[in-house]
Amino acid sequence: AQSCMECHSVGSNTTAPFTFAVGGVGHSNNNVLFQPRFVDVADSAGNGFADFDGRFINPPFLFGSGGVELLGLEMTMDLQRGFRAAFSTPDLDVPMVTHGVSFGVLRYDSAAQDFDYSGLEGVDEDLVIRPFGRKGEFATVRGFDIDAMRFHFGMQPVEFAGPGVDNDLDNVVDEILVGELSALHIFNTHLERPEVRDWNGEAQAGFGLFSTIGCSDCHVPSINTRSKSLRYRFPEVETAPQLNQFYATDLVQSTAGFDLAPSGGIQVPLFSDLKRHDMGAGLAESFGSPLDSEFITARLWGVADTAPYLHDGRATTLTEAILAHGGEAISARNAFASLSLPERIQVLTFLKRLRTPVDPAADLLP
Repeated sequence: AQSCMECHSVGSNTTAPFTFAVGGVGHSNNNVLFQPRFVDVADSAGNGFADFDGRFINPPFLFGSGGVELLGLEMTMDLQRGFRAAFSTPDLDVPMVTHGVSFGVLRYDSAAQDFDYSGLEGVDEDLVIRPFGRKGEFATVRGFDIDAMRFHFGMQPVEFAGPGVDNDLDNVVDEILVGELSALHIFNTHLERPEVRDWNGEAQAGFGLFSTIGCSDCHVPSINTRSKSLRYRFPEVETAPQLNQFYATDLVQSTAGFDLAPSGGIQVPLFSDLKRHDMGAGLAESFGSPLDSEFITARLWGVADTAPYLHDGRATTLTEAILAHGGEAISARNAFASLSLPERIQVLTFLKRLRTPVDPAADLLP
């Protein structure tokens, strides 16, 4: 009785009622409270507010996910080459740089006969880029879908539970087949990318300020891939994305509609570096994880249509979202706060040009 569209259904919140779209965001009432240890709705603790711990997750949109997945896979392949380079040149810091984004350095310590990971930044020690999930949990849409099927629908994919295995003890086996997951993966990654609309001089000036005050250091406007072909794999090996390919799609010619890059790949104007950053105590979750205050840089494409903002939807406006930044983003946050009112309006005018696609999935549905 449930479907993905119950949470991923808002194409734009700038209209009343909202504009429906397959693969859109969710309102705050669609938020998921993930694995709380306590929920105190009645305020029995006397704090003056309802309280909880765990993760409060506002559903993101799926538009453009094919380009994001391809970019993440290429970045992973580069970092894996860096891993091998560090092993072959002991006791030297090897820069972990891919597609213009630095993930720190890696060193192989010959005395300890082990890797020194202390110089890595914003990526796990396995050097796999995981662009999906606010914390960077999933390398591909397929990986996300496997977890979503289990968590949201209580259905155990065969590739998780095993064929003929009743992993959740509900007397049903083979609940989601490999081919069904592949179909869902392919559908999601063919959704159109977000776009820029109504570009004008005021928006261009705002983009200049956005870059000058440091927002673009993490919200990288666009990154080009080397290839325009997204290759699907089963089984997926996260550290070796070149293995087990069974299908491929051209992200320029397909409904995803990415623009061709001079490199022969695609332009991915996602406004993110796909890197995990510490956003400070003010935005920290209370899940009890070392990553409570760390998040993958939010992708800003489509941001004009997708209020509320931040990982839990706490910010109803873009200004609130910017001013909530802390940690590694405090300098850019303070620079925005110091702008004159006309300058702030220019930055917001620029952000309001980053729109979700019109009528997404129209060419994909029967």
